[in-house]
Amino acid sequence: MSKRNKIIYWIATIWLALGMLSTGIVQLIQLKEETEMMNRLGYPSYLLGIIGVWKILGVVAVLVPKFPLLKEWAYAGFFFVMSGAILSHFAIGDGAKEFFGPVLLLILTFVSWYFRPVNRKIVLQTQ
Repeated sequence: MSKRNKIIYWIATIWLALGMLSTGIVQLIQLKEETEMMNRLGYPSYLLGIIGVWKILGVVAVLVPKFPLLKEWAYAGFFFVMSGAILSHFAIGDGAKEFFGPVLLLILTFVSWYFRPVNRKIVLQTQ
């Protein structure tokens, strides 16, 4: 892995981890603004706790060494949660302000996943 790719990976991964961790904590403690947003989107408030826990566990999975299969699941979870957030905001006609966070986290998810080092990937054995 080139030095450039390693730098891109770690910058994207650190920002992704910070974004997912901070939003996961906010969702876990069910801040008033988050609860109101979920209700506006048409989702039950208890979903915040579930998503918050998943995000925090996903951050741990992406950052710890080894466990490449677990990392793939975490990246997939981040992709589904952020693309779901984007589609939910789109469905109710929200403005650009509400799209910024989920779109940024979706891009960081893709960049971190794409530039991850070989030892953080699932390597298929060919015969």
